[in-house]
Formats: sequence, C-alpha cells, structure tokens
Amino acid sequence: MKMGTTMKPKISRTIYALLALAILLTNTSIAALIEGQDYLVLERRIPNASNTLIKIFSYDCPFCYKYDKTVLPIVVLNLPVGMAFKPFHLKTRSKYGVLGSELLAVLLVKDQENGLSDKELYSEKSLLKKAMTAYYHAYHDKKERWDAGPDAFLITGLDVAGMSKEEFDIAKNSPRVKALLTEWDTSNSIYKIQGVPAFVVNGKYLINNKSIKSVGSMLDLIKELAKK
Repeated sequence: MKMGTTMKPKISRTIYALLALAILLTNTSIAALIEGQDYLVLERRIPNASNTLIKIFSYDCPFCYKYDKTVLPIVVLNLPVGMAFKPFHLKTRSKYGVLGSELLAVLLVKDQENGLSDKELYSEKSLLKKAMTAYYHAYHDKKERWDAGPDAFLITGLDVAGMSKEEFDIAKNSPRVKALLTEWDTSNSIYKIQGVPAFVVNGKYLINNKSIKSVGSMLDLIKELAKK
C-alpha cells in the first residue's frame, strides 16, 4: 500500500506533463486567418515553391538570429508532411550580403550533396548551420564588422565549414550554386514589403510576423496557409 500511494502521484504528474506538452504541440482550433492581418498575398508568386516554407533572412538581422536560435529549429522539424523548407539569404541588405549569399549557397548545396534533408539544416551536421551560427555570433555578439575586408568576412564562414578559399572559388561557379542564387534573388522584392525575417508559404502567402506569438502559433499559421 505504501508503495502504491507514493507511486501514484509521480505517475499522475508525468501524465499531466505529457498532456500539457501535447496541448502545446497539437494544432488545436485556430480562428480563420484574415488576409491583410495574418498574412499577405504576394503579387508575384515565387516560382517552384509549391508546398514549401521559405525563410528570407540576413546575417546582420537581429530578429533572424533570434528566430534561428529559438523558433525555427522546432518549426522546421514539425512542418506538415511533405512540406519542404527553403532558406533564402538576402544579398541587398548588408555590407557583405552578396559574398555572404555566395558562401551560404555553396554550403547549402554541399549539405544537399552530403545527403542532408531540409529538416537537418538546423542540425550540427549542417555546414550551412555552422556558418550561419558563426556569422550571427560574430556580428551580433562580438560586434564584428570585418573592417579588414571581404577576405576576413569570408574566413569566418570558411573556417567553421572546413573549406578553403580555393574550394569556395570553384564551388561558387557551379551550375547548382548559380541556379540557387538566381532563385534567392526573388527575396529582394519581399524584403521591401516587410523586412526580415520573412516567411512565405507555398511561394504565395507572406506571414505577418506580428501574428506569430509562439512556436505553436507559427506552426498553425503555416498549416492553415498550406491548405489554401
């Protein structure tokens, strides 16, 4: 009897904790989304973006840093079945935006060639993730501005990715990297609408960031927009 009475509260607390977690992660009822309030419809749809979540970001954006640390690693793992995740780096906002886009595109293609899925782009195996973490940390935490020039900027990402400048110079001219950079060029017009980070569902629906109150609410927004 004594063993039963001591075990029961522990079991109950465990059940309650699991139920609470399930409530947080489950897509419960959500009010109908309102165009112009929860999301915008882009005038020009992003090509080849059906069933995708696109993230438009810049290494010098503090909110991009915040989302990449706390929100997106969970969101990407819990996207609707079959939905792809595509990161687009914005080249027009920052001092080394063009060079940053070239390097990040090279590393994303390298991740894909290494067999990483889009849901693994926030894992420790991802070269893209390693480089982005290094740039975020250098720019926002250490206040680095790479006054020594573009080579100093480049080294920050190349070192953590284990890539030489010679390898980068060859890789950035590959057809796959060039095609990816051309795809990323669509992000500039979207940046002018809302800034960064920007999240686009199915190449058409731009989420109003003010509607994102939590990880769960962002997932709800994505799932509802994916049905349109």
